[in-house]
Amino acid sequence: MSVRRAIQLVRRPVFTTREIAALAGTSLSSASQTLARMEQEHLLTRAARGIWCVTDDPRFTPFLLVLYLSGGHQAYVSFLSALHLHGMIGQIPQVVYAATTAHTRRRDTPVGTFCFHRIQPAFFSGFDWYREQSFLIASPEKALIDCLYLSSRKGGRFGHFPEIEPIAGFSVRRARDWVKKIPYPKIRAHVSAKLTALLESAREPGIA
Repeated sequence: MSVRRAIQLVRRPVFTTREIAALAGTSLSSASQTLARMEQEHLLTRAARGIWCVTDDPRFTPFLLVLYLSGGHQAYVSFLSALHLHGMIGQIPQVVYAATTAHTRRRDTPVGTFCFHRIQPAFFSGFDWYREQSFLIASPEKALIDCLYLSSRKGGRFGHFPEIEPIAGFSVRRARDWVKKIPYPKIRAHVSAKLTALLESAREPGIA
């Protein structure tokens, strides 16, 4: 089977050299060379070593790369990126933000910049698949609490962010339940106070 046919069989716009080599029944080296030629023909984009994407595929979004760029660790879209996708902030983040169980790091790629922030394993939950697309995303409540959680830590990231826009279905109770799950009393108190201030400034009908 040809490499081009193998790409069709994958049926998604992001894939790895290893996947294509296995489907095509060829070596990693041979598959990599063919994929590189396709990149020169502007048919593919190499997002990172061994990771390829078809950016003109209507299904493509940079969020699909989060799991591929996480280095084998768990990861989900969160923070400002998730808040924007859920319609809670209007400003489009310039980078893709994701929570991970690995160390905090930044990945610059030809299709965008990705910032992975470490979340304690005990607090690494509150996410699900986004609609019909193959990437994980925090719920609106968890994405907001993830932001406030990081704002309490060294560096104060997300200490200030765009105005929150209330959305139907956002649950204050669920947000406060997430605050209660923070294992550190000082951080829990900080996040609780921040959440109260944000909700007071954004209070509108529809937030329960």
